Amino acid sequence: MNCVICKNGELSVKTVKEEVHKGKDVVIVSINIPVCNQCGERYYDVKTMKYLENIEQELDLHREKLTEVGKVLVYG
Repeated sequence: MNCVICKNGELSVKTVKEEVHKGKDVVIVSINIPVCNQCGERYYDVKTMKYLENIEQELDLHREKLTEVGKVLVYG
């Protein structure tokens, strides 16, 4: 399938990192989705969107165990 944005690239499934924001925190989620090999456009299906929404709900309920991998600090 060709990309609907650039019209030239082909889509292939890749593992990408998606950010889910909760307050001042950012949770990185790995998902497999089709990505254009030319322009990088990502294609999300309904199942993937529901998966990300479920993660947001789990974070709201504090059910997920998260691993802290670093900190972001603001100067000034």
